[in-house]
Parts: sequence; C-alpha cells; structure tokens
Amino acid sequence: MQPISDAVSQGRDAYSRQAWGAARSHLLAAEQETSLASEDLERLAMASHLTGLDADSADIFARAHRAFLGEGKAEGAARCAFWLAVFSLLIQGDSARSSGWLARGQRLLDDAGLDCVERGYLLLPAALRCMFQGEVAAAYPTFEQARKIGERFQEADLMALGLLGEGQSLLRLGRVPEGVALLDEVMVAVTAGGVSAVAVGIAYCAVIEDCQHRFDLRRAQEWTEALDRWCAAQPDLVPYRRQCLVHRAEIMRLHGSWSEALAEAGRARDLVSQIPDQRWTGGAFYQQAEVLRLRGRFAEAEAAYRQASLLGVTPQPGLALLRLAQGRAEAARTAIRREVDEATETGLRARMLGACVEILLATGGVPEARVAANELSAIAAELDVPLLNAIALHALGAVLLAEGDARAALSALRRAWTAWYELEAPHEAARVRVLIGRACRLLGDLDSADLELDAARQIFQQLGAAPDLERLKELTVPVGARQPGGLTGREAEVLRLIAAGKTNRQIAAALVVSEKTVARHVSNIFAKLGLSSRSAATAYAYEHGLL
Repeated sequence: MQPISDAVSQGRDAYSRQAWGAARSHLLAAEQETSLASEDLERLAMASHLTGLDADSADIFARAHRAFLGEGKAEGAARCAFWLAVFSLLIQGDSARSSGWLARGQRLLDDAGLDCVERGYLLLPAALRCMFQGEVAAAYPTFEQARKIGERFQEADLMALGLLGEGQSLLRLGRVPEGVALLDEVMVAVTAGGVSAVAVGIAYCAVIEDCQHRFDLRRAQEWTEALDRWCAAQPDLVPYRRQCLVHRAEIMRLHGSWSEALAEAGRARDLVSQIPDQRWTGGAFYQQAEVLRLRGRFAEAEAAYRQASLLGVTPQPGLALLRLAQGRAEAARTAIRREVDEATETGLRARMLGACVEILLATGGVPEARVAANELSAIAAELDVPLLNAIALHALGAVLLAEGDARAALSALRRAWTAWYELEAPHEAARVRVLIGRACRLLGDLDSADLELDAARQIFQQLGAAPDLERLKELTVPVGARQPGGLTGREAEVLRLIAAGKTNRQIAAALVVSEKTVARHVSNIFAKLGLSSRSAATAYAYEHGLL
C-alpha cells in the first residue's frame, strides 16, 4: 500500500474539522505529488463546493466518479453521480445534465446488482425535478421511499434530505400542519449533529425559504439566526452564507434596522459577485432596493430593482410601489394588476395582493381594492400566521376607510397595529397609525387623531422614511383649530390640497377616500365660501393661512 503523504493527512484532518479552505489547499498540494485516491478526490470536490468553487467542484466530482469506477467501486461512482445530478439541478438549473448523471448512477448500481444506500440518494434528484415541475403528488412518495432507504441503512444525510422533501411536498399539497411538523423534525435532526455540512446547508436554506413563502416570520427568524451561527463557525463556507445574508437583510428591514439591512444586502451582493450565483445576487439587490425606496432614494432604488430583474429576480411588488411613490400611479396600477393576474402560488399571490390594495386605493380603485383585500383575508385565514394576518388586517382597514366606514376601519386598523407591534415591525405599525389618525378625524376625535399622527411622525423620523414624512406633512393640518368660513377639518384639508394643485383623483389617493367623496367635499367648500373655481379656492387658502 502506498504511504499517505503529509499533505493528504492534513487535508483529511482539515476536512474532518470543517476547515474547508485548508482541506482544499492541502488536497490540491497532495495532488501535485501523487494521484489522489477516489475518496480523497471526493473530499476535494466537496471542499471546493463548500468554498464556493462550483465549476471546480463539478470537474473534480467527475474525476472522482472515474476514479471510483477504475477501482471497481460502483457505490462511490454512483454517489458522485448523485452529487453531480443535484448540483446540476439546484445550482445550474440544468435538468438534462442532471438526468444524465442520474441515469448513469442508476445503471452502475443495476449492472452491479447492488442493494445500497446510494439507491436512495439517486431517488432525490428525480423527486426534486418532479416538485419543480409541479408534479408534487409524484414527488412525495419518491422522497418517502428515499427516506425509508436511509432509515434502513441508518444514513443520517439521506434520512434528513428525504424528510425535507416530504415536508416540502406536503406544504405544496396544501397539507400545511403536516408539512411544517416534518420540516421542524428536519431542523431538529440537522442541529443535533451527525449530518454532513452540505446536507445541513441545503436543509437550512430550503426550510427558511419555505417559512418566508408562508409568511412564517417566527420560524424564518429562528432558523436564519441558527444558520448564521452555523456559517460563522465555518469561516471558509461560501454557498449557504449568501442565502443567510439575504434572509437576514429581509428580516432586518421588517424590524426597522434599515442601515443594517442595507449593509447585510451589500455583503451578500459583494460575496456573490466573487462567486457568481444570479439568484442570490438578484435577491441582494432587491433587498437593497426596498430599503432605498422606503428612504426616498428613488433613483438608487430603481437601479437596484433593475439589477435584480436582470439577474432573474422579479422586482415586484417593490418596483410598482416605487412607481406609485414617484407619482407614476397608472404605471404602478398596470404593473401590480399584471403581477396579481400571473401569480398562482399562494404565498407569492398574497405578497402581491398586499401591495395591490395599496396601489388601487391610491388610484381610486376602491371596488377592486375591496376584492383584493377580501382574497387576501381568505388566504390569511387559511394560513393563519401572524405576519400575513397583519398584512390582511392592514389592507382591510385601509379599504374600509376608503369606503367611508371609519368605525369598522378603526376596529380592523387597531388589530393590525397590535399585530405589527407584536411582530416588531415599526414602519408598518406607523403606517397603520396614520390610517388610525384619519379614521379618528372622520369620527370627530381630533385629539386622538393628532396623537396617532404625531406618534407615526416620530417613527418615520427615526427610520429616515422620507416619503412617509412628506405624505404626512401634506395631510397634517392644525387640528382642533377653528376653520375659516365654517369649514370642517376635513374640508380645510381638502382645500389645502386644492391649493397645492392636486386633482380630485390625487386628493382621493392622498386621503385614502373615493373621488366621489372628494367631489362632495369640493362642492361643500365652494358653497360655504361662495367660490366658483379652483383658482379662487387657492387664493382663499392663501389669504386665510390654510397652507
């Protein structure tokens, strides 16, 4: 037997310690001295993947596959074929190449007549492909079969990955409680140890994504924090760190840590620019764009949304909301309606519906907004998770306010505020307080309205939410003061907006009421003040200090 070189020994030791960069360096150095054994080539291939060098990893896995064949080890050759099939499918999106490696691995085991754990592994890419193609009913039993093979051979990785696939399939089949229970079981398994790094990384990222699709913020945050700790313990790790940074940026944005969210998204973007991965680069750009939009840095936000789109990540609903903030209301309305029409997956549809209600109300489409809010409420009732419940209550309250039912609106909005507060989402909570303030005004409770709007203003100032502050400034008039000409507080507010050059549609959007309601206010203003034109109304507003 050929003696093991120091470099090989050091490479194996580093690999066992999960020091992936050192493992790769030592094994590459050893290869300069002599040919590596098949198992060491497999270690080198996996270390290359875990340090983000996917092209090198694929080449080395192919070499390891040939080395196993040369040594007459069909199981090892099939195992390498499995990883090549998985990485071709998950990283490159190359279904044909994945199928080729899968068929080769299967043929090797069939020719050798082997009953081994690798047969279970080879089931996973086929099941994944079925799930990606929407054939979930076929994917589930295949994942289940793989997991049972893992149990028979006591193979921790296969058991975890099979169970992960079962849980994801159940979610897509609408069996949410069962699916969630299986995903929780997967996470218990991977955090308990005994599962390889690549299987742990796949499980973390898949479960976090499913949590976010289902608006399950609590689980998404819990597992993102665990993933962050796991990544931090392996400084050389690249693939799963990218996803972790993007997920962290999204959660930070919701919690109002906007500067930190920008920084995390920037780190994710810079990391993936070194190791190309379009999907997560696009995700990083989208998270940056969202914060930039909320801070009023519209040109930078638009550039980031465009970069996300170029990398294959939909820039919606953020881009439509940007168009609304830019005053391009019709463009916003057209874009969001198209997105809602095309969205079929429940989580994506719910995400679009929340923005759709806001945009439709801003463009006077109150009846359409009511339909969208009702659908959103139905989805929220079905999934029953706090984040989606908050979004649905927020949308419902806004619609009720636009319909003129201030009392019912106030009830929904107070529940929405409680939900956002408990989720520690200060920006959304402040936006709800603005609506609560408007509802209080309609009910004649001017002191409460003033308190709500002042509280919202303070949060917007702390966050640096410039667009929200500007909208609040436009809508705020001295409350409790006597209005000239016998005008009500709301009529004085409408007159101030007329003087600012706003059309009835723009006033309706600003006050979240219908154009019909605005027209009635305008008619009352003209009658009370004896005016006959908007220019005369503007002059009156200037003369009486209403600006």
